[in-house]
Amino acid sequence: MPDAPRHWRKSSFSNAEGDCLEVAELGDRVGIRHSGQPDGPVLWMTTAEWTSFLDAVKRGDFRPDASGLADEPYEGAEEGQ
Repeated sequence: MPDAPRHWRKSSFSNAEGDCLEVAELGDRVGIRHSGQPDGPVLWMTTAEWTSFLDAVKRGDFRPDASGLADEPYEGAEEGQ
């Protein structure tokens, strides 16, 4: 497991209730954690895996109505958020 990242960031779409994910880059790894549990577990992936995940989100692959194929990306996807 990589050393602890120094800077975590949240999406600009985050709410004040703490139900958000935070992301930090450390070398060729990306860490993801729950913002409400900063001392909790971290999911680590490579930057390539992170990029693939973001591409799938932008395509809408995880929308409940998408069934894996989306015609349009979700609103805000073009901004990379």
